[in-house]
Amino acid sequence: MNGLYDEILSALHGVWNRRWLALGVAWVVCLLGWLVVAMVPNTYESKARIFIQLDDALAEQIGIGVADRKRDIERIRQTLTSAVNLEKVVRSTRLGDSVNSPKEMEAAVLKLGKSIKMVSTEENIFEITAEAHESSLSEAQNAKLAQEIAQKMIDLFREENLSGGRGEVTETLTFVNGQLAQREKELEAAEQRRQVFEAKNPDMVAGGVGGVQRLEAARTELRGIDADLAGAQSALAAINGQLAGTPATLPGAPGTGGPKNALALAQTDLANMRARGLTDNHPDVINVKNQIAALRTAAQGDNGNLGGVPNPAYSSLQSIKADREASVQSLQARRTMTQTEVANLTSRQINDPEVAAEAQRIGRDYDVLRAQYDKLLQDREELRLRGEVKTEREAVKFEVVDPPTTPRAPIAPNRPVLLLGVLIVGLGAGVGAAFALGQLRGSFSTTTKLEKAIGLPVLGAISRTLTEAAQAARQRQLKLFFAGAGALGGVFVLLMAVEFIQRSMVA
Repeated sequence: MNGLYDEILSALHGVWNRRWLALGVAWVVCLLGWLVVAMVPNTYESKARIFIQLDDALAEQIGIGVADRKRDIERIRQTLTSAVNLEKVVRSTRLGDSVNSPKEMEAAVLKLGKSIKMVSTEENIFEITAEAHESSLSEAQNAKLAQEIAQKMIDLFREENLSGGRGEVTETLTFVNGQLAQREKELEAAEQRRQVFEAKNPDMVAGGVGGVQRLEAARTELRGIDADLAGAQSALAAINGQLAGTPATLPGAPGTGGPKNALALAQTDLANMRARGLTDNHPDVINVKNQIAALRTAAQGDNGNLGGVPNPAYSSLQSIKADREASVQSLQARRTMTQTEVANLTSRQINDPEVAAEAQRIGRDYDVLRAQYDKLLQDREELRLRGEVKTEREAVKFEVVDPPTTPRAPIAPNRPVLLLGVLIVGLGAGVGAAFALGQLRGSFSTTTKLEKAIGLPVLGAISRTLTEAAQAARQRQLKLFFAGAGALGGVFVLLMAVEFIQRSMVA
């Protein structure tokens, strides 16, 4: 322990004896370090947050989904920091004041790209961060520049989101209109070719362009007639089955008076129906009238016996059967006529196959062009509607949650800490230089180190005696040393004061 204490005393004694060297080295290191720190420009940061609402019922109705709008926003976010947009920012801010050539503009755009960040912090919330650290500008100007850059990025985002999508729709509509005009010309040419063909082949018009269409329509109609005929025949078979199981007459009951009594009852039912407000066109009234007519005939030939009474259900089934038979006959007649038309059209094509083939080609080309034209026309209307929704309704709602902040203090570098660190390093360098020089010289600051070095006991040490003039000179040197050390500390305090004054000027 005593040895360590002696080493510390020896080191302190050696440094103190070379204190002027330590002070000089500290001054040089501190001045150089503070100069480097002063050359590092302060970086000011401005932040802004924007909110984007993706929900819109009308946009969903016309097919602009949330996923589509999210992709649009992500695309805008990625292209927002493109070279073209960053060049707009450079030209609209102080950054463009010192740009005089394309090379300088390229360097400014590259530097600005590293100073701008746009991240998604929450759902539908984007944060824009802009930094400014131009050495040619003052602290207040750098702070204002950071705010201007952030505001310009918001303006670009709004422009890309609103007018950018509108411009894209406009370009698409222009392209579709061009395609429509081209298809219209081709369609007119196909129509003209068809008219020329019909004029040259008047006898084959029925089997030509129109004939092909008529043949297909006739075949389609024939298939429909066959289906209807099968249904009508099935219904006729069903009514025949019901008619076979229904008796034509009903036996008269004893004591009922026979047909005359049944006639009276039917007339009573008819009177009751009319009393309820039923008209003569009502099915029940018509049915009862038919029964009355049948019963009146039976009653006229009635001799008092208990003969049979006509069955009204059987009469109704016969009427239905007659209607269905007429329907089957009508369908069969239509089927015969349609088959004849198909045969005639087919025979015309067989008699002149080349003209028929030419007619089919002309008709096919015309149909394809017509279908393409109609599809493009429909697509154009849908695009126009989407564009109007994006323009008028703004399917993506844009709102600035937090406007760009005006920075009050730089985010980097931490100049007070750097100034203090340079001071500590300078003092350490001065002490280290004095200590190293003391180790290189062959002097002994204590008797103990002398004993260890020569291996012999040291009997004593002679203290240094100074004259009054030497003591006065020594006092002056001490005052100068402490003044130099105090001046170093004063420079540090002055630099700290300048730093805080500059910050207060920004605020």
